[in-house]
Amino acid sequence: MIKGILTDMDGVILDSEKLYVRFWCEAGQACGFPMERKHALGIRSMARPYAIEKLQGWFGESFDYDEVRNKRIELMNAYVDVHGIEPKPQAEYLLSYLKEKGIKVALATATAKPLAEKYLERVGLLKYFDAVASAKQVEHGKPAPDIYIYAASLLGLKPEECIALEDSPNGIRSAHAAGCKTVMVPDLDGAAEEIKPLLYDIADGLADVVRIIEN
Repeated sequence: MIKGILTDMDGVILDSEKLYVRFWCEAGQACGFPMERKHALGIRSMARPYAIEKLQGWFGESFDYDEVRNKRIELMNAYVDVHGIEPKPQAEYLLSYLKEKGIKVALATATAKPLAEKYLERVGLLKYFDAVASAKQVEHGKPAPDIYIYAASLLGLKPEECIALEDSPNGIRSAHAAGCKTVMVPDLDGAAEEIKPLLYDIADGLADVVRIIEN
């Protein structure tokens, strides 16, 4: 029986992954590196040590992760201050369904907890979450399993009692390694062949998660 839902934020609950991709590319290019969409997609949800290794593998050891990341934050914050941030379609529908059914919900995000809570509050969704777990609170970020193990513990549950909702390969690897029933909710791309064996199911949008829970 499913007792809890653990969910990523960017690209699953908030329509923000596209902004990270855009501003990683703009920041990289501003710092002199030919960063493209494929590079930004490759580091989605990836913890700092893993991202540094991957980015320096692409662009060389001169790639200054902190400089580029700080520029990305600057650009994205300026955009969000003006344009705001939007929830994914059907996010409130799913979260209100879970609340009605008494299914606990925790966020499991690579974003810092204060910023994640700020974004969720801004779109009126924070009230639906029983707990918020950030990768900043665990030893190893995604794709390591730590964040999902921690998020489940905040609900008083075991990972195997939970469905994890993810959109990125790194997040899927994290949730699967933790022992969750991992459901992909595609955002910027679909399920790659090497990811499919790790999945419990693929949801056609957030409303379709209800089908998976009820079955």
